[in-house]
Amino acid sequence: MNDILNLEPKNIWKNFSKLNEIPRPSKKEERVIEFMVGFGENLNLETIQDKVGNVIIKKPATSGMENRKTVVLQSHLDMVCQKNNDVDFDFETQGIQMFVDTDGFVKAKGTTLGADNGIGVAAIMAVLESTDISHPALEALFTIDEETGMTGAIGLDETVLEGEILLNLDTEEDDELTMGCAGGLDVTATKSYQIETLNGEFQSVKVDVKGLKGGHSGGDIHLGLGNSNKILARFLYEGLLFGGQINTMNSGSLRNAIPREGHLILCFPTGSIREAESAFEQLKKDILVEFQSLEPNLKISIEDAESNTSVASFLETKNLAYALMAAFNGVYRMSPEIEGLTETSNNVANVVVEKGEMKILCLTRSALESNKKLLSETLKATFELAGFEVKFSGGYPGWRPNPNSQIVKLMEKIYKDKFNESPKISATHGGLECGIIGGHYPNLDMVSFGPNIYGAHSPDERVEIKSVQKFWDYFLEVLKQTPEKE
Repeated sequence: MNDILNLEPKNIWKNFSKLNEIPRPSKKEERVIEFMVGFGENLNLETIQDKVGNVIIKKPATSGMENRKTVVLQSHLDMVCQKNNDVDFDFETQGIQMFVDTDGFVKAKGTTLGADNGIGVAAIMAVLESTDISHPALEALFTIDEETGMTGAIGLDETVLEGEILLNLDTEEDDELTMGCAGGLDVTATKSYQIETLNGEFQSVKVDVKGLKGGHSGGDIHLGLGNSNKILARFLYEGLLFGGQINTMNSGSLRNAIPREGHLILCFPTGSIREAESAFEQLKKDILVEFQSLEPNLKISIEDAESNTSVASFLETKNLAYALMAAFNGVYRMSPEIEGLTETSNNVANVVVEKGEMKILCLTRSALESNKKLLSETLKATFELAGFEVKFSGGYPGWRPNPNSQIVKLMEKIYKDKFNESPKISATHGGLECGIIGGHYPNLDMVSFGPNIYGAHSPDERVEIKSVQKFWDYFLEVLKQTPEKE
């Protein structure tokens, strides 16, 4: 930790370290809200907590900057909580265990780091507590629950902000200015099944998938990475040929994380068990070849499991297998307007089968509301054909790019002047709160930027140290050159 506190800029790393001492899973942000309220009050700044838990801290302009437009600085307080299976860690009670790696990154020990969006939060805190940074009047907006529904942004008080510009600090490439994003919708398929008790001679086989990279289900979906749910679905489907019936399945976790690991237990008649295991070994070889370049650490284990005769019927197993095989996963459509941008996608994020219940969680994203509707209804039709009940929830709109944005043009110029190259100006397939906040405050001129963060939403998450310094220098210059009021 001392190594981190010695990194530059020290004011960001100090605040990031303090923030990461506080457990802050999505929907369980009580402690970090209290921390942020106390931070603002201790600075004797106007501090507001709205009805849903967002924290707003206002700071007057520094001398000579009173005639500049008021700027809203926005980041979210919650973090994605993912860990490797072999790591003993409780996100609800423990602070993140960080370290400085020799490759120039700050990382966490086997868990997500929380740089998404903790570095943004820490940078805003550094500006708020500063006495020597030139800036216009500021409204720091710290939202809750961005990662699992954006309910903080959705419930934001529509009377609390007066700013004309919003700087969202939640982009993860330091040479990029984001001016638009996709909207999203949660798709949940559930089904009850009668538990059968097998009679006769049966044996159980466990298929375990681990070592996948995972990652952000928006920003990384175009990479074609492995999905533990879709891999296990292939074993489930193959098992039907040998009379397999499902005992349990647990794979993936959060909707916005590409699932990295999971397991499946199938029961087979003793007479077909060796044939099933042989077929599984061949399927394993095929999958490892398919992913050998993309997923070099993928491991699939197939082993005898403790016999358990409580299963779903063969028909229910078959319907589940068909549903998971047919459920669309990955890039559905690329943007026809912006080269290289994913327009519409789906992440089959989590599958749980146990104790008479089946549940499948997906997150559908699109920059177009019509295609978000199309893909989510395609999934609904797929799951309903297999007898599932399907519900939609947590929908949020996209953020439509504004080609005439004054703040984007200004920040492009500042970037060119400062770094002697042009930034990438684009939209992202990930979800940002700007579209929702812009719905509450339609006159806000918005842009998103940030430092290099890799592996977000996975235990491989890491933030580049030199990029944080670059981001900070750029951020301060943007505040200094904020446009004058009209």
